[in-house]
Amino acid sequence: MSDLFEGAEAPRVPLAERMRPTSLDEVVGQRHLLGPGKPLRLAFASRKPHSMILWGPPGVGKTTLARLMAKGFDADFIALSAVFSGVKEIREAIQQAQAARARGRHTILFVDEVHRFNKAQQDAFLPYVEQGLVTLIGATTENPSFEVNSALLSRAAVYVLESLDAEAMNELLERARLTACPTLALEDGARERLVGFADGDARRLINIVEQVQLAAETAGLNPVDAEFVDQALSRNLRRFDKGGEAFFDQISALHKSVRGSDPDASLYWLCRMLDGGADPLYLGRRLIRMAVEDIGLADPRALEIALNACNTYERLGSPEGELALAQATVFMACAAKSNAVYKAYNAARQFVGRDQSRPVPLHLRNAPTKLMKGLGYGKAYRYAHDEPEAYAAGERYLPEGMAAPGWYRPVPRGMEAKIADKLARLRQLDEAAAAREGMEGREEGPHAAGS
Repeated sequence: MSDLFEGAEAPRVPLAERMRPTSLDEVVGQRHLLGPGKPLRLAFASRKPHSMILWGPPGVGKTTLARLMAKGFDADFIALSAVFSGVKEIREAIQQAQAARARGRHTILFVDEVHRFNKAQQDAFLPYVEQGLVTLIGATTENPSFEVNSALLSRAAVYVLESLDAEAMNELLERARLTACPTLALEDGARERLVGFADGDARRLINIVEQVQLAAETAGLNPVDAEFVDQALSRNLRRFDKGGEAFFDQISALHKSVRGSDPDASLYWLCRMLDGGADPLYLGRRLIRMAVEDIGLADPRALEIALNACNTYERLGSPEGELALAQATVFMACAAKSNAVYKAYNAARQFVGRDQSRPVPLHLRNAPTKLMKGLGYGKAYRYAHDEPEAYAAGERYLPEGMAAPGWYRPVPRGMEAKIADKLARLRQLDEAAAAREGMEGREEGPHAAGS
């Protein structure tokens, strides 16, 4: 009986696998680690493996470096993915390493996405790392300071891998083109689109070059232009995990750009996050926070505009509603800045959190019943609207014995400059009232003595 698949074409090896480097000199990028005299280059030269954590975004060579280390150190290579592996797989990996040691072989254990292992799973590696049974190489896209156990972290060197820059990406693009189809020509605009779509991710770049090459072959197109690249590739989403560090780095950059009064930078980071798939309403909530934290009463319109932008987006959705978010972003970047309310609120919260529960002064208490009035609740309260300038000069509203803390200090910018002027005027009225009370007290003193 003939084989059902006899004569069938062998599966096509993906371009990314065909291009995987077989030596350090073939690795593109990471010169700060792999250049002459740099840490990983020296580690390879020493031929003495050590446990390490490779931290960096996707597609920058973490797995490739781990495989090259196993080859360079002539060690067995075991790869685990923390996404799909559990205690059973860890146990099997250790058993393989023990068998390798019996044959006189050392083992490099590579754990991809190591941050996804829980504390107990990470701790399971410790004794074998300490015994020297395995050299552990963990790869993570998240900050290991937060995601990797301190005990494991203390036994491993941390190397930070960077996204590939434009020069490295263009070098890799040309290698991919020559490997996939040397006769395929790419116009400058197409190269720019491909590098932009890849967003510093080498693996993504190689994959999309392969997509475009196959699409061009099908369409019988050569050379390839920017328009064809746009048509051949699905809509790109910039690289970041919505719960990961890159996400929070970008929202931090947006917030600081608004605070720094740079409308162009603010728009850049807003668009980067929208392009990356961030929830527009999440960005709207952050704009509301910026309005109250960094602008405050210097321009109260900022809060209203931020709220309106969120409401507009809820009504219209994308893309129309995103323009309202952009308008709010630019307004707040250009607005006068004040964190006076933010600082005053934090100071007041801190004070109240550690202070005793001071009673409300009698004259400020509510007195809805006859009993309460009989106890003096609300007695001698001065109704501000009945006072000159609608201000009860000299009246106190803080608990008895509590000195005026002076938490709110307006800045001399925007509307807060006018607020500062008004508060200064009210303090003058308080001082005048205090002076009058002092004079009345001195006048009553001799009269009382002589009666």
